[in-house]
Amino acid sequence: MKAVVDTNIFVSSFFGGNPRQVIDLWKTGELTLCLSAPIVDEYATVLRRLGLDGEDELGELLDLFARGTYVLFAAKTPALKIVHSDPADDKFIECAVALKADVVITGDRALQDIGNYIGIRILSPQEFLEAVSAKQV
Repeated sequence: MKAVVDTNIFVSSFFGGNPRQVIDLWKTGELTLCLSAPIVDEYATVLRRLGLDGEDELGELLDLFARGTYVLFAAKTPALKIVHSDPADDKFIECAVALKADVVITGDRALQDIGNYIGIRILSPQEFLEAVSAKQV
């Protein structure tokens, strides 16, 4: 299963809960993480701003990115205007479209309100984990 993970989920994974369970699915290969340059840039910027530069888990995650472990990278994404209330979030849908992802996982209400874009489901971490448990994704 291919998924785009919004920055808020990626960052929240450092603190446990459902976001960590989502990232653990990626680390174990049950989920392929879909990335683009704008998404990786945002991950790095936010993590540095939060002072997580020296964390062991950050090093592990960056190493997984570098090795391409369970990762697909979109070299080019379409320019879409879908999230009218927060256009900066379009990058997540653009990446999902480019890599034919199954789902975008987000805690962002502006993205969640879209619900589905050309068959790509947009789910909260809890909704995603419930769908995985029910084998609906």
